[in-house]
Amino acid sequence: MTTKLTLTVKKSVVERGKIYAKSTGRSLSEIIENYLGTITQESSSNELSPKLRKIVGVVNLPKDFDDKKELKLVLEEKHLRVRFL
Repeated sequence: MTTKLTLTVKKSVVERGKIYAKSTGRSLSEIIENYLGTITQESSSNELSPKLRKIVGVVNLPKDFDDKKELKLVLEEKHLRVRFL
């Protein structure tokens, strides 16, 4: 069963969404429905998303790899580089 939903979204975002939807051969409604389904999906913390499951094992990281530390370094570099350029 489907239901109608009214949203208030910036016009520029809607236009970009329509362009994206057309380029991927989907409707804007389908994209929004899939997004809402994904972010509200209940899953255990151990369950991998289908996208993540596809890439598991592709990269071999050292045993002592600290993903939080690496993310922090990348974000600091990104934001500091932009700020001081």
